[in-house]
Amino acid sequence: MHNFKSSLGRGRSFWHIIVQLITVFLVAFLVAILWINLNRNLQQLGIQFGFDFLKQQASFDIGETPIAYKPSDTYSRALWVGLINSLRVAIAGMFLATIVGIFAGIARLSDNWLVRNISVVYVEVFRNTPLLLQLLFWYSAVFLSLPNTENKISFFNIVYLSQNGVQFPWFKLSSEFFALLMGLTCYTGAFIAEIVRGGIQSVPKGQWEAARSLGLKPSLVMRLVIFPQALRVIVPPLTSQYLNLTKNSSLAIAVGYPDIYFVASTTFNQTGRAVEVMFLIMFTYLTLSLTISVVMNFFNRMVMIKER
Repeated sequence: MHNFKSSLGRGRSFWHIIVQLITVFLVAFLVAILWINLNRNLQQLGIQFGFDFLKQQASFDIGETPIAYKPSDTYSRALWVGLINSLRVAIAGMFLATIVGIFAGIARLSDNWLVRNISVVYVEVFRNTPLLLQLLFWYSAVFLSLPNTENKISFFNIVYLSQNGVQFPWFKLSSEFFALLMGLTCYTGAFIAEIVRGGIQSVPKGQWEAARSLGLKPSLVMRLVIFPQALRVIVPPLTSQYLNLTKNSSLAIAVGYPDIYFVASTTFNQTGRAVEVMFLIMFTYLTLSLTISVVMNFFNRMVMIKER
């Protein structure tokens, strides 16, 4: 009987390997057919696949340039500017959305009726409204309705608001950047709030009671006992929200913010290199997504409960 089970197990393993090999072969065959067909179509159009166009002069201006750039620079330089702009809004958005989500998620469980219901309204409104609509609201209804630069609104002579954006003593944020950032933060923060609420509620009630029996204040109970344990439930879905925020940042084109997708679209319109440009966009977002996943998986292993 034991030999029969062992033989059956080896037989299943063998067929699993065969099925995987066949799958890999079929995928490689399909990719080869697509590649051959692509080259044939490009040859018929008189176009040779390649990235030499990246060395050509871009000849277009970019509204926000965190690094030195001028229209006489190459397309590769322009794409670098767009990538840095995408990273700026994605990193800032993840940071702010996390803060908003944590506070809103904890507020959802507050004993205060007003705080709890304000959080409920925030989550339900922003989570169930299309992100594109929110971006247009922040840009058109909020920033474009502000006074011009000459009549800008001042807060303690430190922060200034105008149609051009938000100005601080040490840097400036354009209205396009800030509208995109606010839209991504409020939209993603609403989803993170629900993740935080679910993670906190997953902690056994005995942990709450044990912490209270030690005489800890409610704020210390949450910060030292409950929230660290909830992280093991929060982090995996939080990774998905970070990935969504990064990919949703491509909607920057709706408010005129020059991210990587915006610059790549302009490059495609001028060069006609649709395949190469689409490949660059796909590779960029794939790399960003894999990087976020690796970092968050590392953090997830850190917060997991270590069993002895």
